[in-house]
Amino acid sequence: MPAVRQTGAVLPELDVTRVQRWCAARVPEHARHQVRVECEIGRSDVTIVERRTPWRADFGPEWSRLPIARLRYTKTSGTWTLYWRDRNLRFHRYDHIAPSANVGELIGEIDRDPTGIFWG
Repeated sequence: MPAVRQTGAVLPELDVTRVQRWCAARVPEHARHQVRVECEIGRSDVTIVERRTPWRADFGPEWSRLPIARLRYTKTSGTWTLYWRDRNLRFHRYDHIAPSANVGELIGEIDRDPTGIFWG
């Protein structure tokens, strides 16, 4: 399986593409001028973030960025682990689903959000 290499990391390319496509499809086209869901690729993880347009002119023209979840890849086991973000922007392991080689299972859990921890 091809890999995504960024700053020395090796992430499965198909998995990263799957997360990117899921993020792009999360917000309807007609709302993307106000809100987007994107992913940021790190050395060994993919962070899913919500981006919103500035709501006050005095805050500047930059879109806000709020991390939603993190998917961390462990190369030795070939598995992804899901993390949730607390109010202090720290990530913690989400213990309602086991690490999986199938990243789709984890993004499905984020999408369903049965605990309300990702999307509120």
